[in-house]
Amino acid sequence: MLRRILLGFLLLLVVTAASLALWEPLTAEAPAAPAYKPADVRIARDKFGVPHIFGKTDADVAYGVAYAHAEDDFATLQEVLAMTRGRAGAMLGADGAKVDYAAALLDVRATTVRDWPRLPADVRALFTAYAAGLNHYADKHPDEVRLSGLFPVTGEDVVAGFVLRSPFFFGLDSVLGQLVEGKDMHREGGPALDATGKIVPRADTPVGSDPASNGSNAMAVAPARSTDGATRLVSNSHQPWTGGVAWYELVVHSEEGWDFAGANFPGSPYPFLGHNKYLGWTNTVNRPDLIDVYKLVLDESGEQYRYDGAWRPLERKRVWLKVKFGPFVVPVPRTVYRSIHGPVVKNDKGAFAIRYAGIDQAAMVTQYYRLNKAKDFAEWRAAMAGQGVPATNFIYADAKGNIGLFYNAMFPDRPDGFNWRGVLPGDRSAALWTKTLPFDRVPALVNPRSGYVMNANNTPWVAAGPGDELDAAAFSPLLGVEDDMTNRATRLIELFEASGQIDEARLKAIKYDTAYARSGYAKAWMDRLLALNVKDDPALVAAQNLLGRWDWNLDGKGKGDALALMLLRPANGSHYQRRAGPDPRTVLAETVAHLQEHFGGLDPKLGTVLRLRHGEGASRIDLPLDGGNDTVRASTLWDAEPDGRLKVRHGDSFIMFVTWDAAGRVRSESIQPFGSATTRPESPHYNDQAPLFVRHQLKPVLFDPAALKASGARFYRP
Repeated sequence: MLRRILLGFLLLLVVTAASLALWEPLTAEAPAAPAYKPADVRIARDKFGVPHIFGKTDADVAYGVAYAHAEDDFATLQEVLAMTRGRAGAMLGADGAKVDYAAALLDVRATTVRDWPRLPADVRALFTAYAAGLNHYADKHPDEVRLSGLFPVTGEDVVAGFVLRSPFFFGLDSVLGQLVEGKDMHREGGPALDATGKIVPRADTPVGSDPASNGSNAMAVAPARSTDGATRLVSNSHQPWTGGVAWYELVVHSEEGWDFAGANFPGSPYPFLGHNKYLGWTNTVNRPDLIDVYKLVLDESGEQYRYDGAWRPLERKRVWLKVKFGPFVVPVPRTVYRSIHGPVVKNDKGAFAIRYAGIDQAAMVTQYYRLNKAKDFAEWRAAMAGQGVPATNFIYADAKGNIGLFYNAMFPDRPDGFNWRGVLPGDRSAALWTKTLPFDRVPALVNPRSGYVMNANNTPWVAAGPGDELDAAAFSPLLGVEDDMTNRATRLIELFEASGQIDEARLKAIKYDTAYARSGYAKAWMDRLLALNVKDDPALVAAQNLLGRWDWNLDGKGKGDALALMLLRPANGSHYQRRAGPDPRTVLAETVAHLQEHFGGLDPKLGTVLRLRHGEGASRIDLPLDGGNDTVRASTLWDAEPDGRLKVRHGDSFIMFVTWDAAGRVRSESIQPFGSATTRPESPHYNDQAPLFVRHQLKPVLFDPAALKASGARFYRP
């Protein structure tokens, strides 16, 4: 009897284990494959493995974009696709399940299903072809597929990825995290307001934790400011070096007139920034207040909320998160809620609804495509006026010498009388905005007298330097435009103002600047460190003395660079994230202990400490870096390795210099931290750009097909 019981118990365990291992892929329903057959697609690989995709139609090109990207990084593409299907948890575990929860909370699939038929036919064709290209690669390489039932994918799946990721570029992740964990909300973007919506003075906090959000630098120089009459654009994005929002360089050519060189993210059929023959643009993260939180008044049951004196049912939906745990996938139930305002999160403090720019829309996929195809400033501005992209600065330049900065944002049309920087009353329709302001209300600065525009995640008012400021008073504080300055922005203005006429070499020197301005949050933080009473600790006294002699430049040539690098990161973190910071003595003591333990002293060379590392074994690369987390040459975030070295994972990523000469002819150069095939260690293009990257060097972009062919590029069909 006992043996039968034990055998039955073991059998039950086996059945349970098998069920947990098999239920998720067996229940996953893949849609029908999109019906698309390309007319003619060719891929060429240049010396650095950058794909140049040629197609008879734009859709053919999108098909080739998907296939080429899959050749280089199919693993990451699958992670992005899993997110669009609510299966990230099944692939990535608990971290992926958090993304699945967010997708369910935002009702991403419902938005995509509703908006897909409304998209223009050429946009739907582009996304359908891109999905077909991914499916073609998966069919040819079934051993690389990481999740059963993930393929085939559809154009709708790809659009869903845009809908999901778009709001996280302007801070939705932080808001969701604070609400889910029941924490107090951080200060939102824009000037602080009182309860009636009037501006009140704000206090800066000069210290804090590591920044988690992305940044970027961007510059454009007009012919009047150039030594040779050229127009120049510098794209200097700061993104993670690997993963779902790491840049992938590509060049596209279609017989329908789509010619573009730039970079995209995994899951996109077109570049997000770069240039065509006529014009180009780049982006930097802007941080306006585009998210509003409302506290709901619930009845005793918690199933209804009060709105204008009446009770409304709180929408609710049960979802099952799929969480990978070893060989098993565990189903975890969650309930997502929604009110008239938007998604709702319940915590110990109540129920809070979220409303954000671009809520429940997929128009960004059309805007990016139209920008790619624009042939002059008027067409480009018309595409921008479509307002599909909820937020991000656009820095523009073209062959005719126009330059400009556009503080792109879908500003909520907020009524007066509320503190839009705080939690809003959810029971009054008067506090609920339903429209956004038109594009002509967006702050913009075009062709300034200074001859340059720049942005480094700072307030837009100063984009063209002293004397060419935008009038901030002309824009309502309800827009929530940030009033922050970064060290990068301060330095760029200083460098441009001191430079006179600018040639190509000078512009490159500006971009690779590694200095801190002796002002702002950095100066305040340094003053606090140097004012500490540390007489009881000789090592801290020595650190103070070294810091006091530091030359404020993280170029790796002076004394104290490694010490200053590590001490400044918490200061930038608090300033950028608008948070209070840690105790300066604790930061100083921890930094000193790290340097002493791993380097035997306080002043190792910066390049000994700060490293570009990637890969293992024969494919591994380990090179010195310079710059810091808020220098124009950006080494933004790093992980401390077991040997004490700081492995950079986020900072200067895809860099592109674009020049239109006085005759309007375009040429460009670019670089990436690693290479084109960052997840393929066996590829010669896994790390081949890294030596150039660390030396501040660039490689030519072979935008002209004739130059590409003459270079000996390898052509093939997918």
